Formats: sequence, C-alpha cells, structure tokens
Amino acid sequence: MRNYNLRWVLIILSVILLQACAKDELDVLEISETDTDDFETVVQDSLTARRQNNRNNGLNPSEETVQLIVDWNDLWLVLDRYTDGLRPNTTARALAYIHLAGYETAVADMDGYGSTQSQLQGFNLDLDERANNVDRDLALNTCYALVMDHFMFSVSNNAKAGIATLENELADELTEELSQEEIENSIAWGTLVAESVIAYSQTDTEAESQQLDPNPASYVAPVGEGLWTASEGESAWFPYWNRVRTFVISPEQTSSTPPPFFHNTNRNSGYYEQMEEVEISATTARLSDNEDLWIAEFWSDDVEGLMMSPPGRQFSIANQLIEQEDLDFEQALELLLKLGFATNDAAVSAWDDKYTYNSERPSRFILEYINDDFQTNLARFISSPNPAFPAYPSGHATFAAAASGVFIDIFGGDAINFTDRTHAGRSDFDGTPRRFSSFTEMAEENGYSRIPLGVHIQADSDEGARLGYEISAAVNNFSLSPNF
Repeated sequence: MRNYNLRWVLIILSVILLQACAKDELDVLEISETDTDDFETVVQDSLTARRQNNRNNGLNPSEETVQLIVDWNDLWLVLDRYTDGLRPNTTARALAYIHLAGYETAVADMDGYGSTQSQLQGFNLDLDERANNVDRDLALNTCYALVMDHFMFSVSNNAKAGIATLENELADELTEELSQEEIENSIAWGTLVAESVIAYSQTDTEAESQQLDPNPASYVAPVGEGLWTASEGESAWFPYWNRVRTFVISPEQTSSTPPPFFHNTNRNSGYYEQMEEVEISATTARLSDNEDLWIAEFWSDDVEGLMMSPPGRQFSIANQLIEQEDLDFEQALELLLKLGFATNDAAVSAWDDKYTYNSERPSRFILEYINDDFQTNLARFISSPNPAFPAYPSGHATFAAAASGVFIDIFGGDAINFTDRTHAGRSDFDGTPRRFSSFTEMAEENGYSRIPLGVHIQADSDEGARLGYEISAAVNNFSLSPNF
C-alpha cells in the first residue's frame, strides 16, 4: 500500500529554491535555470527514500487518494511562493480551475456527487470518454501535473521541475499493479479532464489577457482627496478584474456597501480616528515587537519569493484541516472545489469594489496629517509601502471570510481546535504557529492583521469580511448533487 508524505521533501525543495536565488531577501526572488539538475537530483533522491520508508503503512484506497491530493497541494503551495505577477487575483483564478479539474477527474467514483458542467456554461467534458477501468489516483496524478503546469505559468522552469518530479515518482508507484490498458486509460482520462478544463478557462478572454498584463497602461486612477494613488514606481494591479469569469456569484449579484467614512482631517471624525488607530498600532508593533507584529507578519502573505499568496494561504489551512479532520477523498475534493470557487469569486467582487470606491491607503493620510515619519510594517519586505491597488474592501479579509464560510459549512459548524502551522520554522519573519477555536476567529484575526501591518483601516476589513461571507453563502448553496 502507498503513503505519500512529502512534508520533508518540500522543505528541501524550499531550501534549494532559496539557495538558487540567494540575494537580498527583500527583493522578489529569482530562480535560475542552472540549478534545475541539482533540484531534480535531490528531490528525486528524497522521494525515493520516502517511498522506501513508507511503502507498507497500509492505507485504504480512500486514504491513499487523500494523501495524493494533499501532496499535490503541498507542492502547489511551494510553487505559489515563487510566482511572479500572479497574486492575488490570478492565483485565485488558478486555484479554481485546478480544483475543478481534480474534482471532475474523480467525480465518477464519488457517491452522491455529480459533474459541475451542467451548471458551468461553456464547460464541456465528455463523460462517456472515461473508460470503466480508470485508476482514480493515476488519473488524478496526471491531471494535477497538467493543470498546475498550465496555470502556474509565471513560475520558473527550475521551480516547475517539481511538478514533473512528483508526477513521475508517484506514477512509478501507481502503475506497479496496473495492466497496460488500465495505465493508458487512466492517463488518457486525467489528460482529457485537464485539457477540457484548460480549454474552458481559455474561453474567459478577459482573464487570459489581463493575467499577461496586470498593470494596463490604459488605466488612469481618478484624482482627489481620499482617493488611491500608486506609490512612486508603481502602477495599478488588476484594475479591470471585475470583468473576469466567476463560477457562482458575480459582482452584479453581490451587494456593495460604500465606505462608512470619507476623507476628513477633523481629529474627531471617524475617518481620522481609524487612520490614527493604524498609526498607533503599526508603530507600536514595530517598536515593541509585540503580538500585533506577530499577527501582522503571520497573515501578511504579500511578498513574492518569501510567502505564499493570500488565497493560497486558505489552501494551506485547508490542507492542514483535511489531515487533521481525516476527511475522505470525496469531502477533500468538495472542500477544495468550493474553496477554489469562493476565492476566485471573492477576488472578482472585491476588486470590482476596490476600483469603484478607489479608497486611499492609510499611509498616505497618516504621512500628511498624523506622522510624517510613518512606515508600514510591510515596507521592510517590499520596495513600496503598500499593495498596489485601492484599500476598500480588504482583499485579505474577503478571502479569509469566504474561506471561513466554506470551512464552517464543510465541517458542520464554526468551532474548531486548530493550529495554523503554515509558516512554522520561518526565521525571516514571525511565522510561529497560532491556535484558533473557531473559523470566524481565524478570519477575524486575518482581517485585523492588516491594521498593525499598516495597510488598511478597520472599515476596509469589516467590509471585506461582510463580502466574503456573502460569497461563501452562495458557494455553499452550489449543488454538487448528481441529479442537479
């Protein structure tokens, strides 16, 4: 029996990637092509050792599938850290299509579940092409490799070598007891699903063009008091993302609440008070290295080469929950599918509102009216003090709440004894694990983290949370019944 546990392999992968791009840790990290051979050798040796050590652990077929799903997600999370220009919008989109492909590859083996294609206009998959003797795990292995390679297009070939390495090593095991016909049919089915999902994604011409040009020169930000402007050397990221395909709920279908405060320099105004809260919180956190700084860095996920993306962070949490709560493979695939839909639709609606209201980042107001020495706590990681798009609503809060709503639905309630170990062992920022007793508590802390980081006021996070839960409610009602 098979047991794929790649945690330590992926740690090695991370070390190799960091060594390959050794430079100032505050810059976007670049992975050179010359390190590919070393990467492949070390990872393959690691996989072989893992395979020999865990060959006889006696997992049942469902547990084997879950482990394969978790391992592919672990690899994706490493790749996500080294994307260039994808985050957060294109990353959220990639996750939706990747996990649509995974779900559709295995749905024929999932009791009580049906294909999504009748609900997704333009998605065509010929279910009759699936042979009766398809091996689920080999088909999933094939499909994941193809869709991750396609959608993670901005990752270097060196980092992408991990995809082929994992696919080939797992395929060696998965094919040991299969006939040649079973092997061919399984690979054919995984390939067909991947190609069908990729073809479906390419009919979204807005997303296909925008992901290649995330900073369009055609966009001109409005000018005025309280409105967002890019920092020096920046340009707006994804200003037209509201035109991108959604899976369950569109920006026109979500409600949109205008900011509760508008630019006001009166010290007694709500706007000034929330800006002052950011200045005090962020400055105190930096100078005293308190828990707020821990929270700010723990949830940041803003920096390419250093951290995974904000939507990717929710999949790190999901991966941990799948193992902690012993989900079967059907539940795992449902969770990942709905989480992919939720984060994709959250990005589209949140960015629609961001560029509708064009709210300024706190640092601009603080520097002019409160503290001309103010620094965000993001500034030490990147060359500019803020993410390069308007503030309201907070994308982090929207992603966190959308994910929280899906988690609550999948796990049957809000209460959870969970410790997030996403950044355990990191020394370049405070990634010490944090424990939570509910999904809402975790989402609220994620949203709050943007205040001591210095990049949002509380109103931004409040609206993001409201919008995220609205999106998750729609996604939770998306039927996966075979009789839909």
